[in-house]
Amino acid sequence: MEEKFWHRSYVSNVKGSLNYQKLTISQALTKSALQLPGNIALNYMGKKIIYRELEDRVNQFAKVLIDLGINHRDKVAVCLPSIPQVIISNLAILRIGAVTVQVNPLSSERELEYQLNDSDAKLVITLTLLVPRLQKIKFNTQVNAIIGCHINTYLPFPKKQLFPIIRKDMYRKVEPSDNALVFKDLINQFGPESVDENSKWDELAAILYTGGTTGIGKGVMLSHANLSCNVQQFIAWFPDLKLGEERLVGNFPVFHIAGFMAIQNLIIWQGWENIMVPRPEPGINIEIIKKYKPTFLPGVPTIFVGLLAHPKFEKLDLSCLKGFFSGAAPLASETIRDLKTLSGRTMCEVYGLTESSPVVTITPWQGTIKPGTVGIPVPDTEVKIVDAENKEKELAIGEIGEIVVKGPQIMMGYYKKPKETAEVLIDGWLYTGDIGRFDHDGYLTIVDRKKDVIIASGYNIYPVEIDEVLFEHPEIMDACAIGVPDEYRGETVKAFIVVQDGETLTEEEVITYCREKLAAYKVPKIIEFMDELPKSAVGKILRRELREMESKRDKKSE
Repeated sequence: MEEKFWHRSYVSNVKGSLNYQKLTISQALTKSALQLPGNIALNYMGKKIIYRELEDRVNQFAKVLIDLGINHRDKVAVCLPSIPQVIISNLAILRIGAVTVQVNPLSSERELEYQLNDSDAKLVITLTLLVPRLQKIKFNTQVNAIIGCHINTYLPFPKKQLFPIIRKDMYRKVEPSDNALVFKDLINQFGPESVDENSKWDELAAILYTGGTTGIGKGVMLSHANLSCNVQQFIAWFPDLKLGEERLVGNFPVFHIAGFMAIQNLIIWQGWENIMVPRPEPGINIEIIKKYKPTFLPGVPTIFVGLLAHPKFEKLDLSCLKGFFSGAAPLASETIRDLKTLSGRTMCEVYGLTESSPVVTITPWQGTIKPGTVGIPVPDTEVKIVDAENKEKELAIGEIGEIVVKGPQIMMGYYKKPKETAEVLIDGWLYTGDIGRFDHDGYLTIVDRKKDVIIASGYNIYPVEIDEVLFEHPEIMDACAIGVPDEYRGETVKAFIVVQDGETLTEEEVITYCREKLAAYKVPKIIEFMDELPKSAVGKILRRELREMESKRDKKSE
């Protein structure tokens, strides 16, 4: 890669280009199990699974998948929170050359059915709690079997002690049926002997769903090479962090691209310890820091805001920590400052997308920190700013435009969506839809989003999807959802609604209706009833004008 102007901001022992090991994530697990067999891989509420054991469990479950008829390139949906079975399942799927499809377990039946059909999933691995929901929609999909995972299978203590760490209903026992198998029973049928490694460098490894201005989710196709290269880019950024020496708090769920990369792939590659967190909360993080002494604390901004507001956090001994990672949403400069003041440790902000596996830029480790920026491009990553309307016009340093990215971590495309792929992948460049600018040192600032995506607590929420649900209500004539500032979540969802003539609705009725149709984090928290919504000459609701109206209100109230 030719020299870029941001390379001069690299710390001395980080190179602008790398020689990549053609090692898949599944192969990296085998490597870690051989090199560091006794190192802790997963720490699930005190239950510790070492690398040798994890390798054995992955081999066992790979045999389960083969026995169930899962073949090379078949799609397997994994719909799990951060429990050991999610890592075991993903690595086993990758090992046999199948494709793991990450599904948010908070998804509604409507969302689940769409993603299972869109991905061509033949098998679903999920919580026992969710088995009845999956059984209801199974016959509308190509799914042949459902595997239920008990949340208490790997616990070192009685399951009743989980509450309130995990909702009680998440470990309610569901009896197996003809359409549901039990993870624990299946895996115990096979020995730990190795299976043939069938993960191929250039082949499809994973599908993770993202959305966009079209509303419904798109399946981002990531190859084994994408995943491996992005891990290696990340590792190169931190040359003083060694194999087998770090302990990370797993605040990012694995079904989210940030968790898929950092809490699964990176940790496996480096032989580090994943301190699993099924339900990230400030109080739980405080207990983890006290008990397990992690060396890095990743999280979305709401985690850090919550920690700083917690009375116990400021009294905590944070000397075990080497630093913090933040991603998935913008982090306030005050939060960075307060964490630095309290701990003396560095915050590394990460910018990326599901389509980029996800890391594009990071704050230089032990380098210059510029609050308000998201750092500089990682090795072998090209970034340019182009005119938002004229994609061929590259802008000068300091000018604001669309962020465009190229590198070995960029996706293969959207699954079964060639038109949408062609719109964002042009000559190897990913047109992100994000608006930003470079400074003269190569630090990137995210200014805005071209898309209408709402980011609440690190989750991407696509307002068109909410609009569609609202439009289905018989008493709603017009509806439009936007993101509004929220001190804790970063943004939250507000819906503007016009009721049909002669009908009446209350805010609570609308919210209750949405709870039945949408995942909890997508449900509007604020409802405003209006006589009419702003529209264009052709009748399109102008979401932009509603955002501007809300922004003016906020300024007046300050």
